[in-house]
Amino acid sequence: MPYSRISGKGQITLPKVVREVLGVERGDRVAFRIGDDGIVTVEPETIDLLSLRGRLAPRRKGVSLDDMEDAIRNAGQES
Repeated sequence: MPYSRISGKGQITLPKVVREVLGVERGDRVAFRIGDDGIVTVEPETIDLLSLRGRLAPRRKGVSLDDMEDAIRNAGQES
C-alpha cells in the first residue's frame, strides 16, 4: 500500500502509483472528499475545456466579409 508523510508545512507528496491511477501531473489539482463515515477520498479535479464552452460571452461581434471590403474601399478615400 502506498503511503506518504506529512511535511512540517502540512503538505504531502502523492506517491507515483497514486498519481498514475488518478491521471494527474505536476500543477494539476486534486480534491479531498470527506464522507459522513469519516473516510477521505482523493479525486482529480480536472476541468474539461469543452465543458467551459459558451460560459463567456464574446467580447465583440464578428465582422462580415462585406463589412471588411467596405472598410478597405473607404480606407483609400480617407486622405
